Amino acid sequence: MKLPTIVAATACAIFALGACTGQAVDVANAQTSDQGESAATEAIAAALADPARADQAGDDARRQAAAALAFSGVKAGDTVIDYIPGAGYWSRIFTGIVGPEGKVYAIWPGAGDKIPQGLADLKAKNLANVTAETLAPDQPLPGNADLFWTVQNYHDIANKGGADALMAFDKRVFAALKPGGIYVVIDHAAEAGSGLRDTDTLHRIDPAIVKTQVVAAGFEFVGDSAVLAHPADDHTLKVFDPKVRGVTDEFIYKFRKPAP
Repeated sequence: MKLPTIVAATACAIFALGACTGQAVDVANAQTSDQGESAATEAIAAALADPARADQAGDDARRQAAAALAFSGVKAGDTVIDYIPGAGYWSRIFTGIVGPEGKVYAIWPGAGDKIPQGLADLKAKNLANVTAETLAPDQPLPGNADLFWTVQNYHDIANKGGADALMAFDKRVFAALKPGGIYVVIDHAAEAGSGLRDTDTLHRIDPAIVKTQVVAAGFEFVGDSAVLAHPADDHTLKVFDPKVRGVTDEFIYKFRKPAP
């Protein structure tokens, strides 16, 4: 075999080995990702099946809890901020998902002089990895969080300061998340192009303005989920109207704080 032929054959062999090695790495990474997703799915299922939350489990299907949580990417060991948790529905699920190595902060806005009933009820459950508290709007949120989660609340923030209030809030969230951290907003959809028009009257918000505001604060838009979409809702009724209450058209947006 002539020298050029040997060199060419050797080069081809090296290239093939590199390709095989690259393929092996890709396969290993895919397997690791699949294992992580499987573990997260199992953790979500176990948390939802916890007998301790039997009193709220009847609402899981309507809220599409399993799908919404899977979309967020929450997993064992995470630090989660559940903002304005209401009666604590999501906080009580997060406590089981993140486990003993994780942490859940259930945060209500306020100065601490008036304790929301949901906060008192959550504290009474003595969940070891949950901190329930009120924080004034000018106080920093807990830091280094993996997930910031808020459901049917984003539109209310606009009622006290409009777009400026939303920008201040989104920047506060940005500061609370670690690089790569996830920000999930779930809310009632308003008519396309309506902006902030209906936040106070109908308690709805145009999904487009949410994306614009959050991205302007420095986040990357990751994607959306349609599991809470209800096309029969034409976005013209107040969310408390009996015709749509519990079945409003809702959007789920997922954003990420960029990593360095």
